[in-house]
Amino acid sequence: MKYLLLKHYRGGPTPTVDFPPMDRWRPEEVDAHIQFMRDFAAGLQESGEYVDGQALAPDGAFVRFDGEGRPPVVDGPFAETKDLIAGWMIIDVESWDRAVDLAGRLSAAPGPGGEPIHEWLEVRPFLTQPPATGE
Repeated sequence: MKYLLLKHYRGGPTPTVDFPPMDRWRPEEVDAHIQFMRDFAAGLQESGEYVDGQALAPDGAFVRFDGEGRPPVVDGPFAETKDLIAGWMIIDVESWDRAVDLAGRLSAAPGPGGEPIHEWLEVRPFLTQPPATGE
């Protein structure tokens, strides 16, 4: 079963630790956080549970179809994923419990002062079949 682990900038339950945004961390704190993420992914690759993962840049826009040759591009003033989602990881594990266990471990990534940030991660299963309809 595949699951998406979403790392959020904000949103979700109230944080247990209130760290400043990453752009205000010292460079060595950012490096330690990124290295933790790399090491975590490497461990999942070794166990065969890693599918993919990426950190996301803050740039981006909403785009939709609005007639041929006219895709409107909008940037605000509403909450956008670039303000919310920091990155994601896809895992392929045996159970929901394993996905939750891994998300809990990933939540311990270090932040300022090397302390675990205890961030909330969203765990979402991949849809394996179309949703049932009312008919």
